[in-house]
This record gives sequence, structure tokens and C-alpha cells, in this order.
Amino acid sequence: MNTFLVIVIVLLAIMVVVSLVRGIVAFLQTTKIDLEGQGENSVMLQERQNKAMFARIKYQALAILVVGVLLAINS
Repeated sequence: MNTFLVIVIVLLAIMVVVSLVRGIVAFLQTTKIDLEGQGENSVMLQERQNKAMFARIKYQALAILVVGVLLAINS
């Protein structure tokens, strides 16, 4: 059971990093568009950035929950 939970934690950590990178890329694209003065795709990119950051928070919360379950099982 411990091995399974550790694997789940590692997978969730990877998903956190992927979501973080996607959010940062969307942020950089939004910043580039804002600096160039082309606001046409700005709203779409901001929505993509918000979705990626919300996904990151969701995966972090799940990872913390699994760590709590792991600690509860082992105590």
C-alpha cells in the first residue's frame, strides 16, 4: 500500500510540474502579446493560464491529501 501511495504522490508531483510549466508558458505568451500591443489573443491566453494554475493547485491539494493518508496509515 505504501508503494502505491508513493507512486501516486510522484505522479501528482509530475502533474504539478507540467501544469506549472503550461501556466508559465501561457503567462510568457500573454506578456509578449501585451508588450507588442496586440491584444487579440490576450483573453484566450489568460484563460489558459488560469486553467493551468487552477490545475496546479488541484494536483497539489491531491498530493497533500495522499501524503496525509500515507502518514495516517503509517502512524
